[in-house]
Amino acid sequence: MNETDGSNPVGPMERIEELIAYVEEARAIPMSRNCKIDRAEVIGMLEEMQAELPADIRRAEAMLAERDKIIDAGQRESDRIIREGESEHARLVSAHEITVSAEHEANRIISEARNEAQRLRDEVDEYVDTTLANFEQFLHRALSGVERGRDKMHALREIGSFGPSEEEEDSQRPLPQI
Repeated sequence: MNETDGSNPVGPMERIEELIAYVEEARAIPMSRNCKIDRAEVIGMLEEMQAELPADIRRAEAMLAERDKIIDAGQRESDRIIREGESEHARLVSAHEITVSAEHEANRIISEARNEAQRLRDEVDEYVDTTLANFEQFLHRALSGVERGRDKMHALREIGSFGPSEEEEDSQRPLPQI
């Protein structure tokens, strides 16, 4: 019944199944629920199980410990990934807020620059208009002076106040007689 020659390892579950099968195959005592079994053989089977059980328990505990290490490592990696994700999210939100703030500031500066440029254009336009108006008045006075001079010249010509010049008068005078 014992198959522990090393070629085919038998685990505790198989040992329990062997024990159950042994008890089931035992001869029943008539008129009773009891059966007749070889005490030494059952004790031998139980002792083999008892001897194997610590090794199996150690293997199971080692497997559970390994499983716990893997779960812990997975949890640590998961926590690290979550922290990195939260950090990246915060960085992106911060970068977005900085970008939005920079855009608002840029728009404010552009608006101020446009207002200042319009104010300067208005001042330049007013200066140029004033300068041109003054120049226009100067030109009007100059033209008025030119017109008056031409009118006076025409008037004098018409009334003949332009007499012969001294040279012409000298040439028209009779020569003195000596």
